[in-house]
Amino acid sequence: MIGLWDTTGNEVVKALAAERRSAGGVASGMALTLIVVVDEKRVREAEAAATIASAAHPCRLLIVVRSDVDRDRNRLDAEIVVGGRLGPGEAVVARMHGRLALHAESVVMPLLVPDVPVVTWWHADPPAEIATDFLGVVADRRITDAAQADNPIEALRQRAHDYAPGDTDLAWTRVTLWRTLVAGAFDTTEAKVTAATVVAPPTDPTAALMRGWLASRLGIDPQWRHTDQYSRMHEVQLRCANGDELTLTRNDSMAVFRRSGQEDRILPLVRRPLGDELAEELRRLDADQVYAEALGAAAGVSGLESRPAQRVHIWKDPAQARRAEAGITAHAGIARA
Repeated sequence: MIGLWDTTGNEVVKALAAERRSAGGVASGMALTLIVVVDEKRVREAEAAATIASAAHPCRLLIVVRSDVDRDRNRLDAEIVVGGRLGPGEAVVARMHGRLALHAESVVMPLLVPDVPVVTWWHADPPAEIATDFLGVVADRRITDAAQADNPIEALRQRAHDYAPGDTDLAWTRVTLWRTLVAGAFDTTEAKVTAATVVAPPTDPTAALMRGWLASRLGIDPQWRHTDQYSRMHEVQLRCANGDELTLTRNDSMAVFRRSGQEDRILPLVRRPLGDELAEELRRLDADQVYAEALGAAAGVSGLESRPAQRVHIWKDPAQARRAEAGITAHAGIARA
């Protein structure tokens, strides 16, 4: 591990190249570059998850920690790890302070592995418009997590309005096992589903996407039965045209599958670590059309899958926005006086 304090982007590039040579050219086996945008308080969580994901998908890991954007003095501190605690590949943890944090690409771009896809994951609140963050614009895939937002359902709606092919959300990844079990229930029947109900807390983004998936696949309007008894999605009920009822109910790390006229079955429904969820999203680097359709149905926005994949960078300075807002507030105070 190499620590560089109050350094420059050029020094980071040189130090990584030197460490790579001493480790025997690790970069030759890289499948992608994973950029992680995270707040300081969640760095350890992000490192642990990215380490699990990088073990399954050899990558160069670039962790970007932004802070103190209003600070007058710019500062870059970097930690370089090759084949160490952050997985078998190469990793750079870059802590950026001051105005440099608004131009993270000046440090990140020279560190991208040539000729491989780029994935950006926000383990923090993503920008409302991803095009305002160059680290999102440069990425082939962009991963957010609506569950971290203060209002997860509203966060999903914003992701729908801002969607471009290549976007995904870890709330969608958490629906994978549910979707697999529900789809598997129809391997032995061709009965048409006429109605569905999802039982979940009113703020659960996985339930919203589950409803969206059922609506987009089956052409129905699933109901959402709100409950405060459980902290996450608890049950999915389906009613078929032939009178059959199918119910999938979570019970800790298992699920009980009930079907009219058949004995109950116990199926695995394990809550996976964050690193496993991230690794699943790194398996595919093309646009997820099924997610686009489910997100659109959940948010009431159509045509997401037909949008252009390319994003054009929109420069936005949060410091200027705050100063302008402060000026308006001060002016309103003077006017009232």
